[in-house]
Amino acid sequence: MNWQPSASLLSLREGASLRRSVRSWMEQQQVLEVLTPSLSRAAATDPHVLSVATRDGRFLHTSPEFPMKRLLAAHALAAAEIHGDCDPPTQLQLPELSASPDIYQIATVFRAEESGRFHNSEFTLLEWYRVGMDHRQLIEDLRSLLRHVWQAFDLPWPGLTIRRYGEEVHRRLGCWPDRLDTGTIEQYFLTAGRSYPQAIGDDVDAALDLFMDEFVLPDLAIDAFTVLMDYPVSQSALARLGQDADGHAVAQRFELYFGQIELANGFHELSDADVQRARFEADQLKREALNVEPVPMDEQLLAALEAGLPDCAGIALGLERLQMVIGKHSNISEVISFDDQRA
Repeated sequence: MNWQPSASLLSLREGASLRRSVRSWMEQQQVLEVLTPSLSRAAATDPHVLSVATRDGRFLHTSPEFPMKRLLAAHALAAAEIHGDCDPPTQLQLPELSASPDIYQIATVFRAEESGRFHNSEFTLLEWYRVGMDHRQLIEDLRSLLRHVWQAFDLPWPGLTIRRYGEEVHRRLGCWPDRLDTGTIEQYFLTAGRSYPQAIGDDVDAALDLFMDEFVLPDLAIDAFTVLMDYPVSQSALARLGQDADGHAVAQRFELYFGQIELANGFHELSDADVQRARFEADQLKREALNVEPVPMDEQLLAALEAGLPDCAGIALGLERLQMVIGKHSNISEVISFDDQRA
């Protein structure tokens, strides 16, 4: 047993400066800070994002996304009522609002996963939502925040490059993601002299994830930010669907990397309750196929989407990983006061 912290005092001050710079940018942008519950009766249905259950049958949140979207829907409903666009809500008690505000939260979140160089079961997410933006506009919003943070730390701006998921796949495999099969990916591995796990079977998304890890991410700039955008439809999660510049169907989402370190995940947010329910149900089927215990779907989120989520884009950014980049830390334990081994 070691009672000493895993992070140094210098690192803790660095983390405080990071949060302070984030809050100053949000204030400049007039984004409202909110707090939402860490416990929920529902859980993340994604079979690869495992929630921590409590004894009373609730779950610690893996992200504040669902209640934040409920706030956005409630604010939009209140604003519509003020402008006479709908009947007054019967149970909604909110201050008068002229418009649905942009919101953000710095939240402690929990995931039932093993510790590692970039993983701790408890960590901090910065999540924010911009009403009226799509994923492309949100990328520029993200660039603005990162530049502000880098200036706050008096660091030279490393630059941010945007690359398209489909183009990266097509350039190497000669095929767009929506037309791929696992055989094509397996053959690429074999030609490159890499081992390919047969356990993947016919799961194209699993094969694509491995392909990206092995061949695309190592090709990203080592000391700069990269955004990968326009993911395959099959990896849409909570994002809207659309078309890329070449007319291919894509999910309107992106991920942010520094070198090969994944830092953030952003979406042009899906607002269709029926489509979202179908995706949750598909997740449950995947959990069953993978022998992962099913979890309660968030019916309150679905009700909020039914009431009307405003057109918006949202993003979740891991603050500890961002601090690792800023301070050139080699392990996430160095930026967490007490990591999993000492908590």
